[in-house]
Amino acid sequence: MQDKQNYSNARTGIMPSDDPTMDFRARLAHQQAENAERRKLDLAEQSSRLKSAEERIRIWERLHEVMLPRDPQHRLIEIIATHTGLTAADVHDEQRRRADLKLASAAAAAAGA
Repeated sequence: MQDKQNYSNARTGIMPSDDPTMDFRARLAHQQAENAERRKLDLAEQSSRLKSAEERIRIWERLHEVMLPRDPQHRLIEIIATHTGLTAADVHDEQRRRADLKLASAAAAAAGA
């Protein structure tokens, strides 16, 4: 069986170490390891006291690919608070801050129109 594989590689000119699928697998494994490390860092940062509530919530949103709900009674508020090390009141403050920004931007657009 080994002779057959060596013959096949000799015909194609590909040495076992030059196998493109092995190269792909190595790159994929490296990329997966980098992604896992980045996620680990993001998880630590999302609850870091060195980050503001806004930053922690944005990290949570990026990790979970979910936007902060606008409804103050939404069930995700408590989950976000728990994962970010914030209180529900902190999350509500961020909701209000974003709503105020949106209103200010709409008012500015209306004034400019």
